[in-house]
This record gives sequence, C-alpha cells and structure tokens, in this order.
Amino acid sequence: MELTVNGATTFCYTGGKPFNREQPTVVFLHGVLNDHSVWILQTRWFAHHGWNVLAPDLPGHCKSAGEPPKSVEEAAAFVLALLDAAGVQKAALVGHSFGSLIALETAARAPERVTHLALVGTACPMKVSPALLENAQHQPMKAIDMVNVYSHSLLAPPPSALGPGTWLYGGSRALMRRVLASNPRVNVFHRGFVACDSYTGGEAAMAQVQCPVLFVLGKADAMTPPKAAQPLQQKARNARTVLVDGGHAMMTEAPDQVLFALRDFLR
Repeated sequence: MELTVNGATTFCYTGGKPFNREQPTVVFLHGVLNDHSVWILQTRWFAHHGWNVLAPDLPGHCKSAGEPPKSVEEAAAFVLALLDAAGVQKAALVGHSFGSLIALETAARAPERVTHLALVGTACPMKVSPALLENAQHQPMKAIDMVNVYSHSLLAPPPSALGPGTWLYGGSRALMRRVLASNPRVNVFHRGFVACDSYTGGEAAMAQVQCPVLFVLGKADAMTPPKAAQPLQQKARNARTVLVDGGHAMMTEAPDQVLFALRDFLR
C-alpha cells in the first residue's frame, strides 16, 4: 500500500490484506537501518485476525521517499501525518528500538489517537556508544557487523520466524546493507543513531501517555538491556512487561513470544 505523506510516497506493508477502515488499526514501526520486513510474522498474523496493519518504511528508507527523520520528534510527526493520510483516527502503535521511541513520542503528542502502546526493545535514554556513532558515519559496514553481534543471541531462528536453517547474522547484515544503499544521499544509519542518542524526552513523554502500555524486552538484549527500560516503566501508569528469550532482534529470535505478547495486549 502506498500513501502520500507530507508530499512524499510512503510504502506501508499491510500483511497481505486490503485496508478496511471498519477494522481497528495497528501501526508497526521499525528501528535504525531496518524496514517493514522485520515484523514479518507479527504483521501477517494481525492482518489475518481482524486488524488493519500499517508497517511503513520510514521516510527515506527502502520503498519510502521523503527526508529521513533527523529526530524522534520529527519521526513522531510523520506517524501522525501517516494516520491522517490513511484516514485513521485512532490506532495501536508497536515500535522496536528507534521505533519504540517514535511510538512513545507519538502517543505523548496525540494521546487521544493512540489506543495501545507497545515498546519492543526500548531504553531510556537510548544512548549509542561513541564507537558505533563514529563507525556508522565513517565505516558503516564495520558498524553493521558490530550491531549484529550486539543484537543477536542465536545463530538461527525458531521455525515460525524465517524458517529452520536461516542464518540470523547474515540475513540481518544483508537487510542493513540494503537499507543503507537505498538512500545514496543520506546516511540513514548514522542519522537514526543520532536521533536515538539525542532523544531526552522519554520520561516526560511517558507521563503524557494515557493508553495501556506494554514493554516487550529481551532477556539477552545487549543493545537495550531490560534494566534500561526502568525509567519508562516507573513513569507508565497502566503497564505490563513481558520478558522474552531473545536478544535485541527478538522479532526473529523469539517470534512467537513477541507475537503472543502483542496478541494478548491488543485483545
């Protein structure tokens, strides 16, 4: 599905189902140097169980045109414009990593439009090491290798994600290289990391959130360890937490656990 958002074409994966405005909508937001495909199992399940799914490629990433967001706040404004373009008044938001900060900021800016907020692999603050920032800017292939080491706790996923024998490290590296190459004008890797690193409004944003909140955290997550979510957990007024057996790339390392946590939360 393609929508015009802020004058640019935005690609949204719908899980293989046509958009039906009579159904509730859930928006899936990806992290730095990823695209809609990281939600492959979760989006298809919801699309086939009574939900509209909007899983966009962020602006300037892969199939979406436009200027890549320079900040979490700018990305949140994009999400609200996306809802307007889709004719959706209210939606549930699910975000991973950078996407979790975007979802949080969106829910704080327009609490009347967000019915549920799910933060997957989140942290507050979401600081990025100077070495990663430096390499993302000047040696992105080296930074991609670093991120993949930190993001994974398994070599191959369970069957319900990508299938037995799939090499998680190789697949993730290929995706990140493809996303990086999709925008020859802007280094979306470095820009995304800077947006995460510079975002200081997480706790204030959570204080503005009015909907139920779900934290999905990976027990073996080295990028955003579970303890890094505590400042947000302490501010959330109506929240639950699910710990899954995976690292930062938990949508493929613990696909069923992530899906079931989202399913039970959005029922």
